Amino acid sequence: MRFTLMASRHSAFYTPFLICISLLRDEGHQITYSVLGPGQRSYALLRDGEVDIMQSAVSSNWRLREQGIEPLPVHFAQINQRDGFFIIGRRPESEFHWKNLEGKALLADHGLQPLVMLKYAVKHNGADWNQIKVTDAGTPDKMEAAFLAGAADYVHLQGPVVAGEVLASVGASMPPVAFSSLCCTRAYQKTEGYSTFLKTYERAREWIRTSPAEEIAAKETSFFPGIAAGVLAATVTRYQGLGCWEGGIEIPRDLYEQALNVFQSVGAIGWRHRYEELVG
Repeated sequence: MRFTLMASRHSAFYTPFLICISLLRDEGHQITYSVLGPGQRSYALLRDGEVDIMQSAVSSNWRLREQGIEPLPVHFAQINQRDGFFIIGRRPESEFHWKNLEGKALLADHGLQPLVMLKYAVKHNGADWNQIKVTDAGTPDKMEAAFLAGAADYVHLQGPVVAGEVLASVGASMPPVAFSSLCCTRAYQKTEGYSTFLKTYERAREWIRTSPAEEIAAKETSFFPGIAAGVLAATVTRYQGLGCWEGGIEIPRDLYEQALNVFQSVGAIGWRHRYEELVG
């Protein structure tokens, strides 16, 4: 069986998806895996049949719906129930507080959901967003390069992190939320491929919940050339500890509603979108 799979971002944060791909390959299926490129729109790739299943987020549909764009993909399985970004500093801070960011320069990821979640976390933890010198260096790779070159005091990245000191988890600093999920067209949900993928994904997600981080890292090492096995295993351990991959594969309604709360709190959506319109 052939599968064309795509990630909106590539990170160990999406380990459940990557392990599913690995298991499908072990079973003899032919997998094309790629990462969403500049100018590509996930909903269009799915709609036009160029991609079968996409790693995305329920929030990715909200602005599109408000713009009147249809049809949009349906989100059918949860990947993470917490934000997977970290605040990275140049040196250890034994008592990091979010107010430490005030008056300092922060290289922040300006993707829609990461930035919304970061603004919420800053406010939720008693700091003033307007007192932080927030800068945009572009892609995560460019952000990391800029930080290594001396730009800013802090940087906001997903794992694996190879530069600086992890000082705080955005996800741990705020309530659980429907952060990232898998989506496809409603037509694809009626195919044999969908059923095969879903069963394998459920098995993959359960395996990473209960297996040693070193075994998980070894299974996905080919996805991260140049990243040391120890760094990858430490990243998996951190995400396991945060509880990012807890629960079943369904997208819980309460976590969906919390995602709406986050976006609404910073004025990032025009109205609350009904669960049934996006999740199925």
